[in-house]
Amino acid sequence: MKHVTIQGVEVPALGFGTWELEGSDCADAVQHALSLGYRHIDTAQGYDNEAFVGEGMQRGGVPRDQVFLTTKVKPDNFGRDRVLSSTHESLAKLRTDYVDLLLMHWPNPEVPLDETLLAFLELREMGAVRHIGVSNFPSKLVSEAQKIAPIFTNQVEYHPYLGQKTLLEQARAQDYMLTAYSPIARGEVTDDPTLKEIGEAHGKSAVQVTLRWLIQQDHVVAIPKASSEKNRVSNLDIFGFELSDDEMARVFALDRKERQVDPDDGPEWDA
Repeated sequence: MKHVTIQGVEVPALGFGTWELEGSDCADAVQHALSLGYRHIDTAQGYDNEAFVGEGMQRGGVPRDQVFLTTKVKPDNFGRDRVLSSTHESLAKLRTDYVDLLLMHWPNPEVPLDETLLAFLELREMGAVRHIGVSNFPSKLVSEAQKIAPIFTNQVEYHPYLGQKTLLEQARAQDYMLTAYSPIARGEVTDDPTLKEIGEAHGKSAVQVTLRWLIQQDHVVAIPKASSEKNRVSNLDIFGFELSDDEMARVFALDRKERQVDPDDGPEWDA
């Protein structure tokens, strides 16, 4: 497993995303992912599966300090008291005393940013949270957040069809981690001619090329979801090859500003 070092902390470059995984299927998937060697698990209050992630982690039997665990606070819970109480509820569901990373899931202009992040800092003082981050934040909002608390990551949609040049430059300048969700564009990359051609040169699939392209970038990690055992195995098989500079450039050139996740009440994205 490749690791990225952010603010002196090593994080597995490939994580296991759990969005849309539910019930026993979620618990089984997390347990299986851990058995394969995944050591970075991502969930959220809004996924309604934290209890099953916790069950899967417990069944997996991997020592807690060997797994980098992330969850996210729902925007409805951004008031100070709800940040504190809902995070403790999340910890109980996850069967752990702490999470490695706690994120604001989406911006919420109805609650002052400092109220939420100062509550996050309280949780860090309690030992309930190791690191603080945001998700779906454009660069301007990240800068505002950085004035209040040390931001460890910004988790955003990032794949070959949606470039994140502005956030990448900011992440490297400020030493935070850019975490790519929907890294295979919800399966859209599978039949891409360019990605397939690059993959053929390495004996890999278009999906594996995409994940390799992401984790080969400085300060970037990826958290693909994989519902099937086959895909969990395949996604992990990206560490035995490297893309050339030319191949990396060809993937970057696929950018067409295509968002898979763009709610009406979302923030004003970076161009």
